[in-house]
Amino acid sequence: MTLRVALTGNAASGKSTVAERWRALGVPVVSADVVAREVVAPGTPGLEQIREVFGDEVVGGDGLLDRARLRDRVFRDPDARARLEAITHPLIRAGVDGWIAEQEKEGTALVVAEIPLLFEVGREADFDRVVFVDAPDSTRLDRIVSTRGLDDAAARRLMAAQGDPPEKRARADHVIDNDGTREKLTERSDAVLALLRADAGGASGSAMRLDLHMHTWGSWDCLSDPEKVLAAARSRGVERIAITDHNRLHVALEMAARHPEHVIPGEEVKTAEGIDVIGLYLHTEIPKGTPAADTCRIIREQGGIAYLPHPYARGKGGSGKYADELAPLCEVVEVFNARLHPGRLNDPAPDLATRHGCLRGAGSDAHTVGEVAGACVEVPAHPNTPDGLRAALAHGRVHGATSSNLVHLASTWAKIRKKLPGGRTG
Repeated sequence: MTLRVALTGNAASGKSTVAERWRALGVPVVSADVVAREVVAPGTPGLEQIREVFGDEVVGGDGLLDRARLRDRVFRDPDARARLEAITHPLIRAGVDGWIAEQEKEGTALVVAEIPLLFEVGREADFDRVVFVDAPDSTRLDRIVSTRGLDDAAARRLMAAQGDPPEKRARADHVIDNDGTREKLTERSDAVLALLRADAGGASGSAMRLDLHMHTWGSWDCLSDPEKVLAAARSRGVERIAITDHNRLHVALEMAARHPEHVIPGEEVKTAEGIDVIGLYLHTEIPKGTPAADTCRIIREQGGIAYLPHPYARGKGGSGKYADELAPLCEVVEVFNARLHPGRLNDPAPDLATRHGCLRGAGSDAHTVGEVAGACVEVPAHPNTPDGLRAALAHGRVHGATSSNLVHLASTWAKIRKKLPGGRTG
């Protein structure tokens, strides 16, 4: 079974760059723009139909379609545009569909069709997944003017002729934001491709499990050797862990450097309000006592992901007092924490995530090696990057069970042991 994917985006959004990246990674991609040129090449029925409708002046002396002249004409005249589309759209559609059919005959698991006007021509229903590449209007305008030889007015007409980006975002299965560097676009497109390959059942698209909240001897109330923590997680089927020590980042950074595919560097910050906020993919420690809203802002400034743990826990979660205030500032809400007692305090968290459009996370909150992987999220395999995690969590499934109340005795002992001679201070 072939997974059909449509890749679309308005003019100068970066969709062709994404298409090039996916081709380089071995994905068969057909471009509707390339097919559009082929169906009006010299000697084709398509070019002859255009000549009959628009006259000889739209065909150059070399026999090629004068695209600039025809484009200027159709963007000024909606009726002319409709006549052109009546000629070209059926031909382009047939060309793209023919290519897809050939790929399906060969048993290809995943195929991509790059179709700029996917929504405008009503083709989204012909595909299993739709990926929309988006960029700010000002950025697209600058790109069109600088790369296509159009003046500002012509560029704006071109942009206005295409559908509304917010509406397209809402209709797409995946959105790739192209609002940064080319490297960032590559990272985001790779993350989405990993999900598509998982949907297609490819070998590189297997599922993996993540435990997004746990501690090591970097925390003041934990004695766990971080190497043993990771080994325990992997032995229990959890391929990647987030080390989120209390108010400390150094152990997480060291482990992430040693195990870049298996460790997410994080920190659980005790905020000025006395509640916890986790930052994932941090590079600089956030001081204890930073206000919660500022903590979320600093996490974003570091390029990380703000994660709201145990939002309804007593004490460290404020019994839910700050839940609706902080959830909009966080990308992920922890909907299951294995160390939360009583376990029913997890129950309101899924609704909190839904109300605020947050992704759903889960963690063991392990303070001993035995607790590791007590809760996790099963997601498609993806790059160990912030955008990779964001894309994967959109398809995540939470697993877990509440741990024994006795685990808190281990934390109490850890606090005492660290005060004794030779005890680790983190």
